[in-house]
Amino acid sequence: MPRESKAGRQARALDLLAGLERIYPDADCALHWKNPFQLLVATILSAQTSDQQVNKLTPDLFRRFPNPAAFAAASQEEVEGAIRTIGLFRNKAKNLRLMSQRLCEEFDGEVPQAMEALIALPGVARKTANVLLGTAFGMPTGIVVDTHVHRLAVRMGLCKRTERYPEKVEQELMPLFPQDKWVFVGHALILHGRGVCTARTPDCGQCRLNAACPKHLDAWEKLACVLRSGRSSKS
Repeated sequence: MPRESKAGRQARALDLLAGLERIYPDADCALHWKNPFQLLVATILSAQTSDQQVNKLTPDLFRRFPNPAAFAAASQEEVEGAIRTIGLFRNKAKNLRLMSQRLCEEFDGEVPQAMEALIALPGVARKTANVLLGTAFGMPTGIVVDTHVHRLAVRMGLCKRTERYPEKVEQELMPLFPQDKWVFVGHALILHGRGVCTARTPDCGQCRLNAACPKHLDAWEKLACVLRSGRSSKS
């Protein structure tokens, strides 16, 4: 296929958005939470861990540590023991305690509603902050780029291959979609990446976004070339 223009990519991104809205009209965060602090904790725990694993853990965790003050007062060993079943539990326990202490000391135990304040908290990077601001506070500050969103963005030709720099992927994605759709786009792409466009065996045959996917379009272009060649050889 010829190199895609900026306008062409923008138009295809809007087609993709329309498809996502048809397929996943109720796309939302899969983590279970009742207040912004719970969502912040759950998102920190979800790094390199499935949402399902986190959701199994958090009911007991939040009963034991219901607020920042409880986490801040707990020992490292106590928090480690409560989250031992998930990956990187030692480092996550340390970050949860330090993050909670900072909330108590600087924000009266409340979760701040500003990107700069959030990413200054231990264990909180831009992806986590985007999840919190978009999902808990309805503030579309960016597009959440996890492994699923990154993979789909590359496969669908929406960004260049920059595996180690998710923030660069985010910067490429944001201009392609209306800002009021940024939160939805992140959630919907995650759902599609988990259920259809998986890492090892993407189910292209069942994908309802093929019309906006360059892999699918390229296949049709190759088929058209074969058919054209066949007709030429017969003439």
